[in-house]
Amino acid sequence: MAAILSVSGSPSPTSRTARLLRHLDDRLRLHGHQVTPLDVRTLPAEALLGADFRHPAITGAASLFERADGVVVGTPVYKAAYSGLLKLLLDLLPQYALAGKTVFPLATGGSTAHVLAIDYALRPVLSSMGALHVVPGWFTLDKDITVDDNGATVVAPGAAEALSQVTDQFSAALSARTAALAPTG
Repeated sequence: MAAILSVSGSPSPTSRTARLLRHLDDRLRLHGHQVTPLDVRTLPAEALLGADFRHPAITGAASLFERADGVVVGTPVYKAAYSGLLKLLLDLLPQYALAGKTVFPLATGGSTAHVLAIDYALRPVLSSMGALHVVPGWFTLDKDITVDDNGATVVAPGAAEALSQVTDQFSAALSARTAALAPTG
């Protein structure tokens, strides 16, 4: 079992990105992983905007990254890039906060015109932070993420199937890594 940090970089309290991440978290738990969600929007704005590296909430977030074996980084795409809120947090983390980690980039947006933001905006910063393995990312259209009458997240069938496949690949990569690092005998 791996420890996974699931980070939502959305500033919205009704975020489709966060809903999609929590949906994905449930699937990862079914694989036996321990998942800790982190909604960056819940961190104090004054600490993020003031670049207060020593603020307890920022050091607490950094500690979550440090303890994780794998990290899922989810963001809405704005102007062909990941959210400014996510950027604020990433800028406050240690340079190699993702060293030795398996990372799964995930993005949501209103148009497929934003799909390249994963590879051209998000992946480079994750790699620069020392990620051991950045698995293929996934982009989901906003229209494919809805809420049913009971408040549960519903992902459109085609998108759900594809998301399940990439989530399972992330889980397998993470499980292989943690098994290789496990003490023998």
